[in-house]
Amino acid sequence: MRRLVLLLPVVAAMMVTVPASAAPTPRDVGFSRWEGGSAFRTGTFAGLRLKHGALVLKSATKSASKTRAYHGHKYSMGTWTSPVTSPGFGFTQLVASWSAVTPKNSWVEVRVKAGGHWMVLGRWASSDRHVRRTSVPGQSDAAGRVDVDTWKASTSASSYQLQVRLMRRAGAHSASPSVSFVGAMTSRVAGVAPVSAPGVARGIVLDVPAYSQMVHRGEFAQYGGGGEAWCSPTSTAMVLGYYGRLPAPSSYAWVGQRTDPWVDEVARRTYDAAYRGTGNWPFNTAYAASRGLSSFVTRLRSLAEAETFIASGVPVIASISFPSGGLTGAPISSTAGHLLVIVGFTSSGDVVVNDPAAATASGVRRTYDRAQFERAWLGGSGGTAYVIHDLTHPLPASAGNW
Repeated sequence: MRRLVLLLPVVAAMMVTVPASAAPTPRDVGFSRWEGGSAFRTGTFAGLRLKHGALVLKSATKSASKTRAYHGHKYSMGTWTSPVTSPGFGFTQLVASWSAVTPKNSWVEVRVKAGGHWMVLGRWASSDRHVRRTSVPGQSDAAGRVDVDTWKASTSASSYQLQVRLMRRAGAHSASPSVSFVGAMTSRVAGVAPVSAPGVARGIVLDVPAYSQMVHRGEFAQYGGGGEAWCSPTSTAMVLGYYGRLPAPSSYAWVGQRTDPWVDEVARRTYDAAYRGTGNWPFNTAYAASRGLSSFVTRLRSLAEAETFIASGVPVIASISFPSGGLTGAPISSTAGHLLVIVGFTSSGDVVVNDPAAATASGVRRTYDRAQFERAWLGGSGGTAYVIHDLTHPLPASAGNW
């Protein structure tokens, strides 16, 4: 189910429930990453080279780079294409992640091919001064289609390739973008698994700052208008604040005297011009990466996996949906798609969150019933999560999905 960033009512029939006697449902999730010179060398290069382990364009004086026209400007272009990659199961969805630096008038484009044609998963730049970051609607073929940031198979796929295109304004003295990490989450998830038992993070609550999206209602219509539309950037801002990586005051001087102006800045830097919203999953993690953090989009199979992150000091941003009465104590009655931050667990295993839908920051910290939350998360988005961390908080041991 495609998530929305608006907090919209949904009917009870949308909730997926599993009888206690039901057999576990398939929850296949894989994650592949290319990071550093040895990983990138497994793919093929055209017009690019490695610099300190990152992909950059070759010098214009040393290479006859390909060019492309985009919005009336001419850009030099280089590409990196991954090897054909199989997760070992038939997958139905793929979401890419990346870490890039895009100085001046430069940008990157991430594409996927999974049994059909190449399709664009995102055109991204850290700034919106020259090129507005955007998804590309209307892409489909017999193998599948792109839904904003997610490739969805018509039936299932067994393998894929990613491709990253780096663009800079044509000219010998133009600065090159660089890409230091590319990854892809593949998944085949169905229904909701039985509720997981409390585990390693019981009694652990991380000190993640609390910000409310609702205090921004009506702000900056050109970036979604705040309020109900800003759950994703507000959640991302809370995690950036936890790591001490919020944007510098000079970068949000344009906001003026407003509450938590850094949230407005994150909303601007994650806004998808085609989607007309700030809920593009990899645009949020790419922004976090631009703040010096490691970040990516994946799916977790249960709250037990989320607990391993909390035990490692890593908060998890989760995408949930639930009908009326589906999440007791939530500040909204129902939602077709909402993002919040898992910050810990009670001693009994219930979920402690920072829910940005609260009216003010004082109401952001909440505790939700474990079974209700797990159904809202796994049944809503398949367990989609933004994982953002720094070097002092390494990831826990992986079960193949990070």
